[in-house]
Amino acid sequence: MKQGLQLKFSQNLSLTPQLQQAIRLLQLSTLELNQEIDILMQTNPLLERGDDSEDEYGNPLDQGVADSATDANNQHEANQELAASSTADNFDAEYSGQDFQPGVTESAASEAGSFDESADFEPSAPDFSDTFAAEFDEEFDVFSNGSRWDENNAPADDDSDFKQQETLQITLREHLMSQLKLMPLSERDQTLTLLLVDSISDDGYLEQSLEQIADEMPPELEIDAMELQTALRHIQHLDPAGVGARNLSESLLLQLDTLPDDTPHLGLARQVAEKHLSALGARDFVKLRKELACDEATLKQVQQLITSLNPRPGANFSVIGSEHYIQHEVIVRKVKGIWIASLNESVIPKLKINQLYAGILKRNRDSSSQYLQSQMQEAKWMIKNIQQRFSTILRVSQAIVDRQRNFLEYGEVAMKPLVLREIADELDLHESTISRVTTNKYMLTPRGIFELKYFFGSSVATDSGGTCSATAIRALIKKLVEQENPKKPYSDNQITDLLAKQGIVVARRTIAKYRESLNIAPASLRKSL
Repeated sequence: MKQGLQLKFSQNLSLTPQLQQAIRLLQLSTLELNQEIDILMQTNPLLERGDDSEDEYGNPLDQGVADSATDANNQHEANQELAASSTADNFDAEYSGQDFQPGVTESAASEAGSFDESADFEPSAPDFSDTFAAEFDEEFDVFSNGSRWDENNAPADDDSDFKQQETLQITLREHLMSQLKLMPLSERDQTLTLLLVDSISDDGYLEQSLEQIADEMPPELEIDAMELQTALRHIQHLDPAGVGARNLSESLLLQLDTLPDDTPHLGLARQVAEKHLSALGARDFVKLRKELACDEATLKQVQQLITSLNPRPGANFSVIGSEHYIQHEVIVRKVKGIWIASLNESVIPKLKINQLYAGILKRNRDSSSQYLQSQMQEAKWMIKNIQQRFSTILRVSQAIVDRQRNFLEYGEVAMKPLVLREIADELDLHESTISRVTTNKYMLTPRGIFELKYFFGSSVATDSGGTCSATAIRALIKKLVEQENPKKPYSDNQITDLLAKQGIVVARRTIAKYRESLNIAPASLRKSL
């Protein structure tokens, strides 16, 4: 064995920085793209937002060009020219890292980009003390009005700009605390009620037993279950009705107690809520009529009364999570009998090069301006990649529209089977590129806003030798359930037979899977009086 040197030539593919940026931008949603742009603008002084009357170098556009960019009548023609001029090369070839060629951008200023979250309206958190009583008082002072308001944010005079007040949705705990403060309770009772309020879930239920809560308390406090029971009664008389219950039956009974005594069939409803909830949930109406000794019409009214109650009394105060905002990138319209996809110009960022720094870079070509040169190249890449991103989105969207015209005309039942490979082969792109384009991108159609991925689906063979998409089958199942007899709903086997009569052969387990995806209950739970 010995050491030696050897020369070897080989070819391999590598992702250039420009291609990496293009792939990352392509898979972002519009809101995420604008956030990415804002972050880049904070670090790159040569990149800034422009307007419709300027190109990417800040030069004014010709007035006729500017007018045509904003003319709604020429919108579709401009977008079609953009789609026609797009090259059909592979995605990797489109982002080959060649030198940037300056040109006129076709992007409009973004109207749904970044959120203006003013620091002047930051809510101040209340200062909680260690004792329960002090915590109770301070929380009531902060939350009694249902929102947090900083008086320092008020305008100084009438000429000041109006700023929207930032409000926070009141929680169930805050809502209960504001009511308990108005009750004439002793300090110890306030402490116990606060203790129980902290144990109530977001749905409004007390999930722990009173004995468990008492056992967890320090022995020196000498808290027993009877005292907690009294404190719980105070909470159960608060709004919303049914809060503080330990199970569904107790919550429904508390809500029924708030109804007027002359409410029809109130006594029977109490019996059902106390003893027969399982039979009602299973829709065993024969057993219920026998237990309640009533006819079908009376039982139907009792059922309507109970279903009008809220099984989750605290749900209106719970914060499920941050809202998910979407913005459609593509608009589909029917023009002279042809369905045409066009870009939503309001969401396309309009970027340009900062002329001050560009002038400095032009006058100084020495090594000291290397930083500005790298920033200039990065800004050019960003502008070009954003142009290419929306061009690719438009091409893919138009290809989808061409294949799903029947859906736009007749609805979900006419949806055709479509897979990513079909669009990729048509546009000469890779399947991964189509997957990135259709993720978190939305299309506005006359039938609503849909994610581009919605138009793709598997196929099911028919007796005639054709295919039917899974979306169309779901639409047929939904239609059959809507038209069924409520007293004798279709079972999964019956739905399978009905679809087979239409030439669509689908297994029963497939019908069950599609039915569950549509949030349609089984036949036994869809039965009604």
